Amino acid sequence: MVQFSRWIFLLSLFAATFATPVKRTGVQVEADITSISTQVTNLDNAIQAFPATGGSLFGTSIAALLNTIHTDTTSLETTLNQGTSDVTATGALGETVGRIILSAVEALEPTILDALMQIAAKQPAFVCHFTAALPIGGIPALILQDLQTLKTETVAFANALIADLPADLKAEATTLANKITNGFNIAIAVYQ
Repeated sequence: MVQFSRWIFLLSLFAATFATPVKRTGVQVEADITSISTQVTNLDNAIQAFPATGGSLFGTSIAALLNTIHTDTTSLETTLNQGTSDVTATGALGETVGRIILSAVEALEPTILDALMQIAAKQPAFVCHFTAALPIGGIPALILQDLQTLKTETVAFANALIADLPADLKAEATTLANKITNGFNIAIAVYQ
């Protein structure tokens, strides 16, 4: 009977450990934004490296460049999801931490918008390089799917962040989120 009671106690303790939500801090959110920043820069660089014209599938490593773009996109999606989870777990942010985090996100805006502008501008190249005559098809559809998923995850991250920011920072954050969402809308429209 004592052995049975000990097992019940240990199982209860184990269950309580996993049932208690982990409170995150602004420091964790800042670390997430740093990771997001690195991945956005990597994605922007990969998109810039993709040739706007010319080249061939094998001669200029077009397939490798495309794989890099897709891999960078997938990594960014994962980090955005983790960031959203951490922001939600953090709860309301104080004025100082809120300002630091908002400034870090504002610093990302030019790179995000550049990546979106580049991917939109290079749509003809993606279509040209990957026609039915080449061994890889459906690339523009894959890019569209990646853009739509990134938009959804970016909006979720932005909404979670806006909800946790102090009231005086919400309008600024909302304006920033709307500019980035508009950039996604433009790029997505090009691939639809």
